[in-house]
Amino acid sequence: MEKTIFVVDDNDTNLSMAKETLKHLYRVMTMPAAAKMFTLLEKITPDLILLDIEMPEMDGFETLHKLKSNDLHASIPVVFLTSMTDAAVEARGFQLGVIDFITKPFSAPVLINRIKTHLNIDELIRERTKQLHQKTIQLQTLQNGIVFVLARYGRKSRPRDRRSRGTHNYLYQSIG
Repeated sequence: MEKTIFVVDDNDTNLSMAKETLKHLYRVMTMPAAAKMFTLLEKITPDLILLDIEMPEMDGFETLHKLKSNDLHASIPVVFLTSMTDAAVEARGFQLGVIDFITKPFSAPVLINRIKTHLNIDELIRERTKQLHQKTIQLQTLQNGIVFVLARYGRKSRPRDRRSRGTHNYLYQSIG
């Protein structure tokens, strides 16, 4: 499935360059302001957002804060596009939840590789979270079975019928 990238920048040249650089790899949607992005977010959830810091109506910091405050959009990775190289700007961005900075004017290979890296990391996190959730369910099921057996038979008594013995043996072997 093709990944979707939002590019939000008030500079048409930056929007065009980003779209041209990424269009063969991703579905790229460009927008000149944060307000347009929030409108589009009601219909489409991107896999990553490239966001300019210096924009007139709502700057990148305000946009990021608003985005991360919404549970539906908080997990979308955001990369700041900026010509600012101040450490305080970077610190503020990371505190608000940005995952990276790309300096403008950007290099096409750097842009492509950073996006690829962050999308891979995001996918790995999602896979591991899903696996952890599945393991948690398995452990809860096992725990419920153990509680049932212990409540029914007690810790020291042995089950009396064949079916219960099999369950008891399985649970006993599962917990060591």
